[in-house]
Amino acid sequence: MRKFSSLSDQEILALAISNEEEDGRIYSDFAYTLREKYPDTSRIFTDMSVEEDEHRRDLIDLYVSRFGPHIPLIRRTDIADFMVRKPAWQVQTQGIEAVRAHARQMETDAARFYRQAALRTTDAATRRLLGDLAHAEDQHEQAANAITLDRLPTSKRESEDEDARRRFVLQIIQPGLVGLMDGSVSTLAPVFAAAFATHQPWNAFLVGMAASVGAGISMGFAEALSDDGKLSGRGAPLLRGLVCGLMTTAGGIGHTLPFLIDDFSAAMIAAIVVVVIELFVISWIRWRYQDTPFGSAIVQIVIGGLLVFVAGVLIGSS
Repeated sequence: MRKFSSLSDQEILALAISNEEEDGRIYSDFAYTLREKYPDTSRIFTDMSVEEDEHRRDLIDLYVSRFGPHIPLIRRTDIADFMVRKPAWQVQTQGIEAVRAHARQMETDAARFYRQAALRTTDAATRRLLGDLAHAEDQHEQAANAITLDRLPTSKRESEDEDARRRFVLQIIQPGLVGLMDGSVSTLAPVFAAAFATHQPWNAFLVGMAASVGAGISMGFAEALSDDGKLSGRGAPLLRGLVCGLMTTAGGIGHTLPFLIDDFSAAMIAAIVVVVIELFVISWIRWRYQDTPFGSAIVQIVIGGLLVFVAGVLIGSS
């Protein structure tokens, strides 16, 4: 890879043209992907893509006037230590706020890079060129802020954020919570029944692993087959099933792992502590994402878990 310090004025301008074109395509991809769920943000990125295209044309005009019609292909990936843009699809998978933050960072990084490069050079023409590029990026950032204020006032942004949160709850939190509750509570009885029946931690561990894995498979299939998510908005059934199944297994394995301890009393104390932590975590998730009063969530989950625990102890001790 080449160092930025080795580029000529002609190559720097060609690199700037390539950068503006790439950034414009990224904004265009954002606009296309967000057009249905986030129409206001989509229009912002459409406007930003148009701005990038105008900058590209201005840079091309400047290049042609100085160096002629041939523009060599130089990309940021060819330059050492140059900021590399993440592909649009990778950012989009992280949610709407990540997309907005990435767009802001794109403009900030570009302006900073050109400004620092302008300070590095001793050639007057190169310094002027890099300063112009930094100014162009600053102007674009200001324009983007103006567009955001015009197209995405606080009320609309809050509405889009609330929609994103609702989808996250429906597609991830809800199936995950169902699985965690089932895995944590339903496996209590067989695990502690086996422990008190045999007083052998290893036997309780095997029963707990079997119950956890079995419950995870069962809950995963049940969630995936419950609906296709098109009408309910709950997302892809495969993802929901995977989340639910893994969380069910994790919920059961949590209080199963302490039975790897050879001493029965120590294993039992550790398992009970883990159960208490699991029940409080479930209660917190219900309070945080499902607007359930924390006290009510604690009472409901702890009482249910306690009843199952007692059932397992009584059956195992009989």
